[in-house]
Amino acid sequence: MCGIVGYLGADEATPLLLQGLRRLEYRGYDSSGIAVQNGAGLEIRKSAGKIVNLERLLSEAPMLGTTGIAHTRWATHGVPNYTNAHPHTNHDGDIALVHNGIIENYDVLSQKLLELGHTFRTETDSEVLTHLVAECFEGNLEQAVAAALTQVEGTFGIAVMSARDPNKIVVARRSAPLLIGLGENGDSAIWVASDVAAILGHTRRVIYLDDDEIGVLSNGGYKTLDLKKIDGSNGWVPIDKEISHVDWDLESIERAGYPHFMLKEIHEQPNTVQNATRGRLLEEEGTARLGGLDQIADEIAAAERIILVGCGTSWHASLVGEYMIEEMARIPTEVEYASEFRYRSPIIPPNTLVGGISQSGETADTLAAIQEAKRLGASTFGVVNVVGSTLARETDAGVYTHAGPEIGVASTKAFVAQVTALAVFGLMLARRRGMSLEEGQEIIHALQELPRLMDEVLNTDSHIISIAREFGESSNFLYLGRGPNFPIALEGALKLKEISYIHAEGYPAAEMKHGPIALIDDDMPVVFVAPQDAVYKKVVLNIDEVKTRGGRVIALVTNGDESLDDKVDHLIRVPKTLPLLQPILNSVPLQLLAYHIAVLRNCDVDQPRNLAKSVTVE
Repeated sequence: MCGIVGYLGADEATPLLLQGLRRLEYRGYDSSGIAVQNGAGLEIRKSAGKIVNLERLLSEAPMLGTTGIAHTRWATHGVPNYTNAHPHTNHDGDIALVHNGIIENYDVLSQKLLELGHTFRTETDSEVLTHLVAECFEGNLEQAVAAALTQVEGTFGIAVMSARDPNKIVVARRSAPLLIGLGENGDSAIWVASDVAAILGHTRRVIYLDDDEIGVLSNGGYKTLDLKKIDGSNGWVPIDKEISHVDWDLESIERAGYPHFMLKEIHEQPNTVQNATRGRLLEEEGTARLGGLDQIADEIAAAERIILVGCGTSWHASLVGEYMIEEMARIPTEVEYASEFRYRSPIIPPNTLVGGISQSGETADTLAAIQEAKRLGASTFGVVNVVGSTLARETDAGVYTHAGPEIGVASTKAFVAQVTALAVFGLMLARRRGMSLEEGQEIIHALQELPRLMDEVLNTDSHIISIAREFGESSNFLYLGRGPNFPIALEGALKLKEISYIHAEGYPAAEMKHGPIALIDDDMPVVFVAPQDAVYKKVVLNIDEVKTRGGRVIALVTNGDESLDDKVDHLIRVPKTLPLLQPILNSVPLQLLAYHIAVLRNCDVDQPRNLAKSVTVE
């Protein structure tokens, strides 16, 4: 959600900023804009809609200058249009600002500024920041930004320029991701971005800002400062920040010949499982090692309860993890919507572990839930994909999923990586709590076999396309599953509605007759996740109930199961693995079904309407 990129160097800024915005498109946006210092002042171009509209403006009226900031906006305050697009400027047009986040006290601040004579042109909360910086400006931009931010309540990642303090970009963050990129091999260019993908083609040397830190970028280099620690006699107190090296390469954020990022990422999932388990499975000992959790080894040993918090797809992954952890390790495990957790006065008994599950590590609700858990005395850990993300830094310990960058807004490989990581976590706990060596080795062998089995699933793609053609015009879908495959039904329904805009619901199969059965007729496709497991016979009875009422059934079954051949309309066969790992395989054909239906409906698969990849505001 929303994206920031900035550049200060020797080259023309506009084409570099446009390239960065292109790499941020996957995050979701509804308008875009660029501000450049042109030697005489600030020049701005912005446009509603896709970046191609901005490119058209720039081709008609180019901007020259070697320092600039750019933004893609995802509307929260004010409709998506030219006026509300970033960058915002003050009345005199000599300060430009881009902002990710929400200013919670903007009503109070705007009233104060109106009384001081400022006028507002947009419907956004972000414009308040621009006028506040202008009001505080006394010749030094970073001092003005700091003075302004001390009055702000809310979240922000900002980049600011001023024609009155040229050749400088000031950046700051609070609960919204922001990083500084440093040139390599003698390149003196400096970058700022909300997502490393924006600058990956130019540098892998980055500094991740923490909350209430300011970065000052200039031709002389950069410095990082603490917003809350200003020495009255000597000015700013500098902060020494570690320079991190990004392991991703540019190819990982390109489509590599696939028509969409989503399809590429679905096909990357065999490697995703390998990466999530690599170096972590100790076959001879029948257990797993997660070095990122060593810092809370004592707390893990004493744990009597686990709470997992997440949103959307990460919540579904957590639900699968709940089944895995409870069955393997016999530790009571609960899953909470992160967005609700801190608002219901949660009870955290002693010896409780709280895990935050997030692909980006920047999900605002998940971060808030973890902060609440820490306030209540819980030990916390993260399961996260992005190294250096806020969740990775704020939890006591964590597990990286190593899925690599996921560009498609609808998560696929990140989900599989999360579930795989939770399976490894569950195995580690289980072996410490009495699981036999033989059982542990059986799980390890099954995890090692998953990539090969996933390749088999991917080879069923042409069959799934034929099913998509039959049901692509349906208005509603129902997804049903039981046990650890109930969350897969939820995830399958979510994927379909995210990218095809078809209404879809997921339920535990037994809940169907407690209401949803009223919806079933010959226009309602029903997808059953029905592997041969302990509840298979119960699911078959649910299938019979749907067929009796004229429903059309697509059944996802394990190889060798022929008992449903004459009962259902379509079968999707999946290789068999251990019941607790079966959900990982079962998720893949449902991803493919959603993908192909969306393509047939001419939907924007990688950038679905109204959605953002990383939800960094509540």
